[in-house]
Amino acid sequence: MLASQADPVPDRIPLQEVFMRMAEELAKRSTCARNQVGSVITTADLTQVLGIGFNGNARGLPNRCDSSEPGRCGCIHSEANALIKAGAQTPGKVMFVTCSPCVMCAKMVVNSNVERVYYRQAYRDPAGVEVLRRGGVEAEQYDRWRDHWRG
Repeated sequence: MLASQADPVPDRIPLQEVFMRMAEELAKRSTCARNQVGSVITTADLTQVLGIGFNGNARGLPNRCDSSEPGRCGCIHSEANALIKAGAQTPGKVMFVTCSPCVMCAKMVVNSNVERVYYRQAYRDPAGVEVLRRGGVEAEQYDRWRDHWRG
């Protein structure tokens, strides 16, 4: 969501932007050669981080893609890594992800009691966002304060 000229700049950085930037920093740990993605999952009130993730190979395997063929790199997606850590039982979770989820990740998000997903940029295939919405998960492209509080 882009800030309009009418939106006043808050006195301090909103928590949504803090967690989105945290997801961007986590993406830098990704070992995927094609698309580095980071995720953060919080409680509904944004007071606790429940899980973090970035895309990469499974623990104990080489820190590189299994293949350079698109769609076959073998990396576990950041959303899956974060959901594993956050657990499925806590209701109303909020997810921050640097790129909108693919269809399979969106299905995992729906089944993991995530209530809302904020994403920074759209994935090449918008079908994942549609799966989120059909599954009752609010999805919002979040770019409101990207350029503020930098420095």
